[in-house]
Amino acid sequence: MRKTAFYIVLIAIWALVYKLGVDVLEVWKSYAFPSPMSVVESVGKLMENNVILIAIVASLKRLIIGYGFSILAGLAIGFLLYRFKLLEEALSPVILGLQALPSVCWIPFAMLWFGIGESAIIFVTAMGSLFAIAIATEGAIKNIQPLYIKAAKTMGASGNNLFLKVIIPAALPNIVSGLKQGWAFAWRSLIAGEMIASTTGLGHTLMVGRDLQDIGRVVAVMFVIIAIGLLLDKLIFAKIERQIRTRWGLN
Repeated sequence: MRKTAFYIVLIAIWALVYKLGVDVLEVWKSYAFPSPMSVVESVGKLMENNVILIAIVASLKRLIIGYGFSILAGLAIGFLLYRFKLLEEALSPVILGLQALPSVCWIPFAMLWFGIGESAIIFVTAMGSLFAIAIATEGAIKNIQPLYIKAAKTMGASGNNLFLKVIIPAALPNIVSGLKQGWAFAWRSLIAGEMIASTTGLGHTLMVGRDLQDIGRVVAVMFVIIAIGLLLDKLIFAKIERQIRTRWGLN
């Protein structure tokens, strides 16, 4: 109830600012600052002929492929960095540097390799989250309490048995946090890639609004992007984190 009241007040303030800034004081032009009603109307227009639905499906398809690849590769790299000290010393600075590289920097690279299309966007999505997952995985394993490993060794655990039954379960909460962070990076990278190197998807729909100078459409698509991000986080990562907390007795 409080959340609903808060959002109602927020929309009312938005409408008031629009009224004062556009109609009364004329601080902004109507094409530069949308009203709540214009955003709602834009959502309705986007739903006509399934424009927004087609864009959502295209974006989610790319996200699943790109993020799925980054999970597999990122986890593998993180485990390898933990298991092989020489590999960690050689590659950790490189991976850290690549993680600091903004994901949009991969777009020209992807366009030269793959051209404008699905492969380029999926590549940008994967590269945007790959290194974050790898770093988080390595850090999660390295930060396990030594007591767990010592106790397991005392009871005879060693080798793969120690790694699979003690180290991985102990590192799992932080690994999941890394996957969640990687998902956020993948989602942002996907939208950025679609804005520049795609003819479909939410990012492309956002740019069409800019080309039409339709600020209502731009904000409407932004709200859709935010809503999908929150929904996926709640349906997937929130459930996984809740199950892990329950499993570890943290609730």
